[in-house]
Amino acid sequence: MTPPDWLSQGVSLLRPSEKARAPRSTQERLKATLRHDEEAMSPRVLRQTLKDLQAIVDPMVSEVEGGRRAQAMMDWYATASPPHRRDLWLLMSERFVADPVRVKKAQAEFAAAVGTPDEAAAEVRYRRATVSPRRRLLQRFSANPDGVRFLVDIRAELQGQLKSDKRLLALDVEMEYMFSTWFDVGFLELRRISWDSPASLVEKLIKYEAVHDIRSWADVKNRLDSDRRCYGFFHPRLPDEPLIFVEVALMNQITASITPLLDEAAAPADLDRATTAIFYSISNTQTGLKGVSFGDSLIKHVVETLQQEFPRLKTFATLSPIPGLRGWLAKNAPAELLKDWERPDELAEASPGRRNLLGWAARYLGQELNDGRPLDPVARFHLGNGARVERLNWAADPSAKGLKQSYGLMVNYLYDLKRLDKHRTSLAQGRIPIAAAIKDLYL
Repeated sequence: MTPPDWLSQGVSLLRPSEKARAPRSTQERLKATLRHDEEAMSPRVLRQTLKDLQAIVDPMVSEVEGGRRAQAMMDWYATASPPHRRDLWLLMSERFVADPVRVKKAQAEFAAAVGTPDEAAAEVRYRRATVSPRRRLLQRFSANPDGVRFLVDIRAELQGQLKSDKRLLALDVEMEYMFSTWFDVGFLELRRISWDSPASLVEKLIKYEAVHDIRSWADVKNRLDSDRRCYGFFHPRLPDEPLIFVEVALMNQITASITPLLDEAAAPADLDRATTAIFYSISNTQTGLKGVSFGDSLIKHVVETLQQEFPRLKTFATLSPIPGLRGWLAKNAPAELLKDWERPDELAEASPGRRNLLGWAARYLGQELNDGRPLDPVARFHLGNGARVERLNWAADPSAKGLKQSYGLMVNYLYDLKRLDKHRTSLAQGRIPIAAAIKDLYL
């Protein structure tokens, strides 16, 4: 062995192995004396932080004292570094789990009680056994006036790390479950957002608009004009934050392009002739509420509200983007077609390239499913609410974003109020509800 080879081998023996460099569980770290380089909290600090968390839910302390301790932890968190915050998440996720011995015993008792008079009571005991102390910890935080905001922000922060660290999944799933209860539609208030609303609220529309970027105050004023309506769901613990909002244009027909709707110089539509409500933008605002569904209830409530104000409204439809189309086409359409579609504005109405693009888009929206659900996320939302694919619109969104997503195509989803349940049933059976005009485009 040459001296360089000997030296290289010696250095490799000194390097920590891949196994040694793997992240340690909080259980391992709590028993350790020294921390690894990638760990924010030392074992001693980690043990103290765990004690502080456990003290918040100590059954021997009052709600008032528990709330004070929760506030102290929230104050610490506000100034903590991201790595220290992550260690707190790991403690909440890994150390506040249901007692496995108790769960196993309750499960066995329930299994033995099935079919007997004691079945219901055994089921209750089993359900109680599976409730983790983590849930009580979240409840104690939520009791604080700013606690719900605190928890929603925590979950928003950890979303970016879930794929790389599965240890955080337990905390994420617990939060999603709790939020689904706390943010049930029965606790939400539908409020109209208008130009006369507080400036801070109008600014939230600009900040959170996710479909068609708001370019200026003139733009937002146009979207809140007399022929428009904007509604949001609000929660009493987040009174100044719309959880989701929808922008609506009142018209006399289903529109085929977003351009006139965003034209700041266009005159307002005549409300006396309005027969159609076009939902042209729906935006969720809170990343921390991912997985908590508001949209179907929002649309239902908005339709009811609009009908009360404008009894002449008979048609409720969307003008929606198709965000997944271009990516799907890149994987499935022939290369020669993709080349033809690079400049869709140059394709004549009767050209084969235009017919082909519309045909592939119709197939994408009307036939393609994954695990029984439409591929496109916007289609998944509206079709899941009982709408049907009504019409494809050429050059409906000529913006850079529209071209990048779908070569400028947009789609109308129709909410036929008498057929919503029928459409949901069809979708559940693997059949996407579509209008005849969409079927006619199939290749």
